[in-house]
Amino acid sequence: MKRLRVGRSASLKASALGAALIVTLPLVLAACGSKSTTASPGTSSSGPATVHVLDYYNEGNDNKVIGATLTACGTANNLTVVRDAIPGAGLIQKVLQESSSKTLPDVLMLDNPDMQQIAKSGALAPLADYGISTAGYAPGILQAGTYNGKIYGLAPTVNSIALFYNKDVLTKAGVTPPTTWAELQTAAKKLTVGNQYGIALDANATYEGSWTFLPFMWSNGGSEKSINTPEVAAALQLWVNLMKDGSLSKGALNWTQADAENQFAAGKAAMMINGPWQFPALNAVKGLNYGVVPIPVNTAGQVPQAPLGGEVWTVPNTGNADNQKNGAKIVACMNSDANQVAMAVARGTVPSKTTLADTFLKQAPAMAAFTKTVATARARTAILGDAWPKTATAIYTAVQQALTGGASPADALKSAASTLG
Repeated sequence: MKRLRVGRSASLKASALGAALIVTLPLVLAACGSKSTTASPGTSSSGPATVHVLDYYNEGNDNKVIGATLTACGTANNLTVVRDAIPGAGLIQKVLQESSSKTLPDVLMLDNPDMQQIAKSGALAPLADYGISTAGYAPGILQAGTYNGKIYGLAPTVNSIALFYNKDVLTKAGVTPPTTWAELQTAAKKLTVGNQYGIALDANATYEGSWTFLPFMWSNGGSEKSINTPEVAAALQLWVNLMKDGSLSKGALNWTQADAENQFAAGKAAMMINGPWQFPALNAVKGLNYGVVPIPVNTAGQVPQAPLGGEVWTVPNTGNADNQKNGAKIVACMNSDANQVAMAVARGTVPSKTTLADTFLKQAPAMAAFTKTVATARARTAILGDAWPKTATAIYTAVQQALTGGASPADALKSAASTLG
């Protein structure tokens, strides 16, 4: 994931900054640990204790940044970190197997919607047991790591989605970035010319489709607790209107986030809903001049609310008190102020502590829209806990039915809600 560029030079500057941070990361991170008063790493009679870590960042820049951070946190705490980074698709199965065989790691990274399931099983320890501070975090981010009123995981950095727009295309059409649904619909229609659609987004029949719909639903007062409401129906009607008037391609029914990015990058869409993980691809497109703003709300004055993306770091219940304490030191170090800012700049994400926003934006000013969005973003599991996936399925089912003309938004939501009991 890279950060947004305002122009080509800004992109290169940001990339250079990220590279520099990766190289110097251990030097920055060393300040986060509690240094041993009796020995430094490798000099004690028994050597530093080993902390086993499991995560799914096994490729690319994220792998490098996370790996460097973990290593530095280990060094700062007189610990040796042994890391197992595996493909994301296999993480939960591995965690469940290790929980059953009592071979869990000392530190476990989880995608935030998965944390509820693992905490419910009793496999995680509350972070309060180790005195890890949660001061300064946005409420939604704490919700993402909370189960039954206790915080089990903390995310050093997070991400979300926003509205990308082609600056040159909008300027030529005399359109300003929309802030309300009415403005969005008017702008999208005006920007639909020839083989260029006004907007691209992923409305597919997966959790990804539900993720993209949530900002429209939540910002309008809708709730996952009851999707069969006028507020949710109004959000779905907006999407139906965009597709019906030709501003949104029917291809969106099957598009992924990457497909939406491809449409935008190729000039086949003037705007798109997407996240900062698309920056590398967009920054590679010669002459593409784009910006990012928060996703429009129904009426002026409503607060944009988007879903939180990102991973929480946890301390598993291994049965070994010393190992759990050492694991907690790594989790605390990963979440230090310095590390949150350094990793956010290097990875194109946002620090989880809202108190760090000003410091972060001085180094990554182009991330302003995402920083603003994250401050009011919500965890998908905050209300429903581990029951969220079933509702996510109901949401994308209703979206698909309404967009294909199988039912009105209200009827599609009513039908989908009936599957939830």
